Amino acid sequence: MKITEHLKNAKSTLFSFEILPPLKGQSLKELLEGIEPLMEFKPPFVDVTYHREEFIYKKHPNGLLEKVSTKKRPGTVGICAAIMNRFHVDAVPHLLCGGFTKEETENALIDLNFIGVDNVLALRGDAPKTEGRFVAEKDGHHFASELVEQIIRMNNGKYLHEETETSFHTDFCVGVAGYPEKHFEAPSLKFDLNYLKEKVDKGAEYIVTQMFFDNKKFFEFERKVREAGINVPIIPGLKPITTLGQITMLPRTFFLDLPDALTDELLQCKTNAEVKEVGIAWAIQQSKELVNAGMPSIHFYTMSKADATYKIAKEVF
Repeated sequence: MKITEHLKNAKSTLFSFEILPPLKGQSLKELLEGIEPLMEFKPPFVDVTYHREEFIYKKHPNGLLEKVSTKKRPGTVGICAAIMNRFHVDAVPHLLCGGFTKEETENALIDLNFIGVDNVLALRGDAPKTEGRFVAEKDGHHFASELVEQIIRMNNGKYLHEETETSFHTDFCVGVAGYPEKHFEAPSLKFDLNYLKEKVDKGAEYIVTQMFFDNKKFFEFERKVREAGINVPIIPGLKPITTLGQITMLPRTFFLDLPDALTDELLQCKTNAEVKEVGIAWAIQQSKELVNAGMPSIHFYTMSKADATYKIAKEVF
């Protein structure tokens, strides 16, 4: 079922979450057993991230450098199939511009359609850790809006190497990312919203936000999105802070702010256990406020660790 249909049919705020493909060497069994407790809250869909191939440069005795792939995670397509088979929920794979050509994207979409995936989340993706800025692949997409456009073209039966429309149409519901505190490369939120509107105008049907810790910023973002003429559903994304290191890592990595009240509490913590307790309590408070505001769904970034999200969901859903 399409995400838009899940949201339309819901009688109350839905619960959903995102997982990471396991690191190479970890088993699918461990992944599925790890997220099974969250099925208690009847998520209609589960997002599966995609990690682009990364490289290191290995120096040889002759001084030449060899570019070596360091991809460590198995494919998203197979994990989506396993989740759908095991839990009978919709899996939402993430599709990236970075690291993929248009033809590789088309092939992935054909595979996803074949296994019964109805939804995809279209993202530009980040630059590799070894590079300072995002660079598209040769014959790849530069922006998520271009990726959305390709998916919609396939929904209309138009493929890369076929001059005319075919009878084989995909039927993907396309989601895109929104940034309550703006994308870090955008000079302003207004500028960022212009790109968000472009993605929706090209066919995106729902928005999932980057994590945030201040609901006031989300509600302000929601207001400005609507003022910009964007009328698709917006799903807020949350993540509980669970370790001392995340107090500085999350703002640095995701370009977001922590509210003073949350920061003050966290800085009084001496252990990760204390941080986790504060983080869960804060996320419960955020979630309850969002439910009361009538959000169609709340999406949790679990990093494939279910325990904190389970405690939040137990209090909210």
